[in-house]
Amino acid sequence: MPARRLFPLLALTPLLSGCTLLGGELTPVTALERQLNGTFEGYATGVTGRVPYRLTLVYTQRSAQATGVLLNLQSRKAYSVTGRFTWGGQSGSLDLNGYEGSAWRATFRGEMTAGQVTGRLNSVVLGREVLPFNLTLNRVTDLERAP
Repeated sequence: MPARRLFPLLALTPLLSGCTLLGGELTPVTALERQLNGTFEGYATGVTGRVPYRLTLVYTQRSAQATGVLLNLQSRKAYSVTGRFTWGGQSGSLDLNGYEGSAWRATFRGEMTAGQVTGRLNSVVLGREVLPFNLTLNRVTDLERAP
């Protein structure tokens, strides 16, 4: 009797593995994702002065999402960023939230081209956006990165 109960499950195995084979042929990274993903470095300028930042960004075209890490190169604090990214042909708009652990610490709203990210970075204190900074980051290669 137990073998009869297992037969339907065993029959599904080839069908499910076929789905994996079909999905395996899809390109994991689109040409647009390859063009936009990368590392950007530059400065945020605001009330506390000029602060160097590095953004490592990964765009997923299918979900129109961007994720990454925003690193304050002066204090060495890292923030995970996630949010919407809408691409419009020559440029795109970013609307990201930055987290330190599970705490919401920043927002970023700006524009992106293939070589530059610009916009407004706001610190978040007690759930409110304060201390605005103008952020300008340029794409860098591995050789150009600051230590």
